[in-house]
Amino acid sequence: MSISMYTASVPVFKQLLTALADVLAKAEAHAEARKIDPAVLLQTRLYPDMFPLVRQVQIACDFAKSVPARLAGVDVPAYEDNEQTFAELQARIAKTLNLISELSAEQIDGSAALEIVLRPGTPKEKKLDGQTYLLSYGLPQFFFHVTTTYALLRHNGVDIGKRDFMGAY
Repeated sequence: MSISMYTASVPVFKQLLTALADVLAKAEAHAEARKIDPAVLLQTRLYPDMFPLVRQVQIACDFAKSVPARLAGVDVPAYEDNEQTFAELQARIAKTLNLISELSAEQIDGSAALEIVLRPGTPKEKKLDGQTYLLSYGLPQFFFHVTTTYALLRHNGVDIGKRDFMGAY
């Protein structure tokens, strides 16, 4: 039995982006209740050489939009990466959810053998088939940034747990 590339991508991205939006709402409420400057949470890092929370969310959205778009053979829209508030991050997540909701199974299914070229024309250029791109590159990257966002918030006292991370499925 072959895998449905659509089922393995869009619903997964939607589930975890929706959960990420809910986690960010809890983080904002946490900051407000404890009189913490939201910028402190948004700029927190697990380690000095890692990206701050705001960048983790931006990158998670980038993978959630770019992976299914490439598999569907459509242009990947560029986002400006200028979010600085919880509201702006929520808007980015909503924009990403809207974008991927417009992609259909017919556009994505059958892309398992599609050649995806990462970083074309650079020394880091890599060619992957669609299934490898999704399962071995795109989803792990996405999960890493969503998980790091969760870990940053949990480490900073936001009352969230595994159920929050997973969202509704």
